[in-house]
Amino acid sequence: MREDVVEFGGSGQPIVLLHGLMGRARTWWSVARWLTAYGRVLGLDARGHGRLRRRGSWRTEEFAADVAELIGELEAGPAVVLGHSMGGLHAWVLAATRPELVRGIVIEDMAPDQRGRTVEAWRGYFESWPVPFQSLAHVREFFGSTGDYFAECVLERPDGYHLMADLDDLYQIAAEWGRRDYWSYVEGVSCPALVIEAGNTAMPAGQQAELAARIPGGARHLRVAGAGHVVHDDAPQEYRGAVEAFLSTLLHR
Repeated sequence: MREDVVEFGGSGQPIVLLHGLMGRARTWWSVARWLTAYGRVLGLDARGHGRLRRRGSWRTEEFAADVAELIGELEAGPAVVLGHSMGGLHAWVLAATRPELVRGIVIEDMAPDQRGRTVEAWRGYFESWPVPFQSLAHVREFFGSTGDYFAECVLERPDGYHLMADLDDLYQIAAEWGRRDYWSYVEGVSCPALVIEAGNTAMPAGQQAELAARIPGGARHLRVAGAGHVVHDDAPQEYRGAVEAFLSTLLHR
């Protein structure tokens, strides 16, 4: 298997997991454990992320093309694609541009139009981190409820733990979201979809419900009260229940 792909197990229906900005495929482990009952589960490290940190263009369409390449290599028919944040964006762009490769999508806490937002707020937040972290326990303590997630995203160096991805790459990726919108791709999605919104989302208000409504044929929208951006970690039972219900319907069509 490729260095940028994690095989979580299972067989049959391909299920591809796409992580968010600064994450990596292995952040999906807690979800992948139960997803293997539904098919062959794989996670992809997006370009600029993971140990390989593949270089190249940072355009959204190029990220979606990377996922298309992986699904094509599987030669197992259309995949179910679950994406968190950035990965959710890549999932619906893939579904719109390569519909023959996608059986259904789950979009977790991502909005189509963030024009006008800049990376400066992110820059200040990142620069406030006590890098290098002295241990994985330090990482978990600093990030609190998302500590397990970030513990997967750091790499040990002689002086301690650093974020695996390069911050300048992350700024470039996120900067594109502040310059354009992705509604045209939303309206090009023809497969079934589930949109899961964090109750405490930082995304523009109302957009995720509108996203679901503007997918041709409609999609289910679920807002998980009290959950932060990483809904699958913050509210794992609610997330699992919604996804399993979606998969049960989708895979028995």
